[in-house]
Amino acid sequence: MGSFLLADEQVALQEYADHYARRELYPLASKMDADEYWPKEAMPELARLGFMGMTIPEQYGGAGLSILDAGLVLQAFSRWNHAFALSWIAHDNLCANNIFINGSEYLRERYLPAMCRGESIGCLALTEPGAGSDALGSMKTSAVSEGDAFVINGTKLYITNGPVSDVCLLYAKTQKDKGSKGITAFVVETSTPGFSVAQKLTKMGFRGSQTAELVFDNVRVPKENIVGELHQGHRVVMSGLDLERALIAPISLGIAERALELSVDYVKTRQQFGKTISSFQMVQSHIADMYVWVETMRSFCHQVLKEASEIDKSDAGQGEIHARTAASVMYCANTSAKVLDLAVQVHGGSGYIWESEVNRLFRAIKLLEIGAGTTEVRKMIIAEELLG
Repeated sequence: MGSFLLADEQVALQEYADHYARRELYPLASKMDADEYWPKEAMPELARLGFMGMTIPEQYGGAGLSILDAGLVLQAFSRWNHAFALSWIAHDNLCANNIFINGSEYLRERYLPAMCRGESIGCLALTEPGAGSDALGSMKTSAVSEGDAFVINGTKLYITNGPVSDVCLLYAKTQKDKGSKGITAFVVETSTPGFSVAQKLTKMGFRGSQTAELVFDNVRVPKENIVGELHQGHRVVMSGLDLERALIAPISLGIAERALELSVDYVKTRQQFGKTISSFQMVQSHIADMYVWVETMRSFCHQVLKEASEIDKSDAGQGEIHARTAASVMYCANTSAKVLDLAVQVHGGSGYIWESEVNRLFRAIKLLEIGAGTTEVRKMIIAEELLG
């Protein structure tokens, strides 16, 4: 199903992504969940098909498409393998797109071509053991100037792609006692001495998406690897957060679409009392609710993706787009949770079994109410914009 917002070429792009994901990514989903398996060959294959560097200009090896286009691909990937979809967008948007938007020409030329080829995997390292919703104000990781480099010490936690990354977009304190300011963004190569993966985290859902605690022990980073301006990393964070939130919403949408599809198929075949449960009015009510929720999610998600595609980067992190991206990711996450709750309900006992697909989807959705800012933080952002 499409959207009234989409041009014919965007519908074709999403169909292309959907066909690929169903054929190649879906067969990996069960193994990724059961064994926390990472298919390292998948990223280079996506690059070959034009799915890497979606929003990066062609001169750096990217596809030169819009945030909306990237969101449509993410939605399609998430229908069939949400764990891989999360890792893909963490690499493609949170890391690569951030380097493109805020990085120097030197950083763009040095890092983006390999990232667009899928040869170099990226992650974003912001959250720390004691700093989640207050990631900037509570940051402990420090970067101290020494000659032509900064020496970085600290720990980052819950980092998507952490165990498999080659390039890390890292935020560290360069000025003490500045609260949420005095932070600088750096590109750190994970092969640098002093970098280590302290532990790979075992999660309830999105288990195939590799997540880790990262340690920086006297890691020396050249000063030319600063992203944006010295001590102005908060601006880099804010410029990326709206795009990140806009691009997390399609994951919730894709999962909900798949849950609805599974539920419709199941109730048409499951028999009780001599007839399929699709003939029961209570089951019909659940299916109808799920359908309406998915349709409203799709409309709002696509509309905000379109708006995010059209803003100037200087407008990100403030004003109406700040509220609308928060609203989109909040609504899609919360509504997806409602869809999955009913999906498990109509599947009954089979939905409660760990190995079932609907169970895998159900275990994933809670992250979407927490990551990229919790539901509570999203409400604060919306209220702040409305109430001034």
